[in-house]
Amino acid sequence: MGPISSVKRLCAVGVLAGLACLASTALPGTVSTADLPLYNKEAGRYGGDWLVRAPDAGAAVYRTAHDNEIVLSNGLVSRTFRLAPNAATVALDNLITDEAVLRGVKPEARVAVNGVSYDVGGLKGQPNYAYLQPDWLDALTADPSAFQFSGFEVGEPSERMAWNRVRHHAPGAEWPPEGVYLRMDYHMPETHASGEARPDIRVSVHYELYDGEPVMSKWLTIHNDGAETVRIDGFTTEILAAVERGSDVDSSRTALLLPNVHVESDYAFQGGTAMGSSRFAVHWAPDPDYTTQVNYVCATPCLLEVRPELGPAVDLAPGKTFESFRAFVMPFDTYDRERQGLAQRRMYRAIAPWVTENPLMIHVRYANWDAVKLAIDQCAEVGFEMVIMTFGSGFNIEDDSEAYLAEMRRYAEYAAGKGVEIGGYSLLASRRIDDANDVVMPEGQSPTFGNSPCLLSQWGMDYFRELYQFYDRTGMRLLEHDGSYPGDVCMSAAHPGHRGLEDSQWLQWRAISDFYKWCRAKGVYLNVPDYYYLAGSSKCAMGYREVNWSLPRAQQVIHTRQNIYDGTWEKTPSMGWMFVPLTEYHGGGAEATIEPLDEHLDHYERMLISNLAMGVQACYRGPRLYDTVRTKEMVARWVAWFKEYRDIFESDLVHGRRADGRDIDWMLHVNPNLVHKGMLVVFNPLDEPVERTIAPSLYYTGLTGKALVAEGNSPAKEYALDRDYRIEIPVSMPPKSFAWFVITAP
Repeated sequence: MGPISSVKRLCAVGVLAGLACLASTALPGTVSTADLPLYNKEAGRYGGDWLVRAPDAGAAVYRTAHDNEIVLSNGLVSRTFRLAPNAATVALDNLITDEAVLRGVKPEARVAVNGVSYDVGGLKGQPNYAYLQPDWLDALTADPSAFQFSGFEVGEPSERMAWNRVRHHAPGAEWPPEGVYLRMDYHMPETHASGEARPDIRVSVHYELYDGEPVMSKWLTIHNDGAETVRIDGFTTEILAAVERGSDVDSSRTALLLPNVHVESDYAFQGGTAMGSSRFAVHWAPDPDYTTQVNYVCATPCLLEVRPELGPAVDLAPGKTFESFRAFVMPFDTYDRERQGLAQRRMYRAIAPWVTENPLMIHVRYANWDAVKLAIDQCAEVGFEMVIMTFGSGFNIEDDSEAYLAEMRRYAEYAAGKGVEIGGYSLLASRRIDDANDVVMPEGQSPTFGNSPCLLSQWGMDYFRELYQFYDRTGMRLLEHDGSYPGDVCMSAAHPGHRGLEDSQWLQWRAISDFYKWCRAKGVYLNVPDYYYLAGSSKCAMGYREVNWSLPRAQQVIHTRQNIYDGTWEKTPSMGWMFVPLTEYHGGGAEATIEPLDEHLDHYERMLISNLAMGVQACYRGPRLYDTVRTKEMVARWVAWFKEYRDIFESDLVHGRRADGRDIDWMLHVNPNLVHKGMLVVFNPLDEPVERTIAPSLYYTGLTGKALVAEGNSPAKEYALDRDYRIEIPVSMPPKSFAWFVITAP
């Protein structure tokens, strides 16, 4: 990497010494802009496809020909800052498409302290917010009432939480992600329009840009250098005047499109998608400065603000530091759904690599010793890796008696001796405790799930104490945390963990996210049916309707493959769980049930393959994984097959034909970094044999020219790729069958 690596080492010295990398007013011994390499946009731009081959060069901080300008760049995306007369982002460029993401200069951040709102950095005087001309920049001025830039520091990304990698399967995952770190410091302005007394605080704005990904993260810290406690009323970590995606004159009857940028935050709850769960932090709003836009009422949503809707309203004591949540920003290089999904999935592998953990698991129906021992023994026999004592099983994580903790430790020790992990289910929200401990909602509002305890009531604090104690003392390694914190606010002034409404959402989120981070450091696996990936969870539901598992068995098979097809546009295969009801679930009777397993072996096999062939783990809910020798052999055979090709199965999926029961359906696993660069999986749901020709594109396998394709264990055949990287594969399939094709380089 040449000069990039040397710059990182140079600036890391400053970090270790506690020094600041300052601009032209650098103190003796610190790194100044003159010590940074000169930025060359064209020379640094990556000319390949980052989704097929990662760039050789990494992320770094550069200087430009301007005396007071620095650039964060990794060859895929760049962010340019002016440092005087105040610091501000003056360009955000998508280097893949050679497009400007930014159309205007805004403050770098915003903080509200002791009832007064302050901009952090920023420049004023831009004449037109439809676009940003470089020759306008020298004429822009600083707002004297905003926080003023004082210096910067460069280093490398650090862990935002510890990751105990006890079950990692996917190759290539790194933590923390490699890249570059930039901290920019700001001091309190001398004056403010409010005339209020100024607290003695400093604000630092932090950035990370990652190697090989057009992804950057951003967050704030606020330092109280004064002698008095201050209240942090609110903050905004990111403010971007982005180029609008659409130009609609009349917005009264149509939904205006958002800029082509993916944004999410670790301040996320109540949802199974990134967009749904991040809505409490990620806000696209009209830009009041953009008066030249086409939309008649100036309502185009092209101003990004990443901030909490409420609070945090926390008190910061003298000498203490407050840290915000993080924003993650990734400009897309396309409007194509598949490519956008591949980019998002690649991002998760970088910023939350624990999502690659993907153990095979059974939901055992009963938590008594004989039932659990049977489940552990059967897992060890067929290659399953985890036992979950499911809801309704009798498992009670809230029992903190010495006898119960000792019994659960015995379970964990027995499982560990068999090479199996074990844990259980706990319900948090969507339950009622009592008037003293439930959330007190504002008038006209109800809890998300109808009922919910406040996490910071006495019950809530006792509950989390029980969780910490349980995993600390039993050695169990899994929590399925249902009804995770959904963002409910609480007006109570009597709960010991929060003051009132204003701080209730922030502090409840901190309570649960701190616990999840602790679990990640302990190696405790987390199944959480909400988008808590960035806080440490590995899985949420792939996306299904629970009552559909009471449908007739043949319909369940089609639903399974539809749900996986639909659920993997944003999620990697390992990020979502599916469901296989070995015993009756939500009714349906004998037609919906697999037990006795041997009597429905063909259906059991189809459900097993439909999940494993997609790289997805299901919750196999029942008392056992097999009931006869031939059932055991069937399960063990397909589990061994999955593990043989595990790396490619857990790689990205390219969507082929969605299951509909009318014809074959298929998907393609791709990974250009593996020996097995592709795995095509094909299903015939029909009651008759079929002969088809499938023409998948092998572009994302990284293959060019030719490919070797082996159907099952048959000898490989060579195929020539056409100009669209496609090959034509003839498929001949018996009724109700499955076929798989391994793709390698010639």
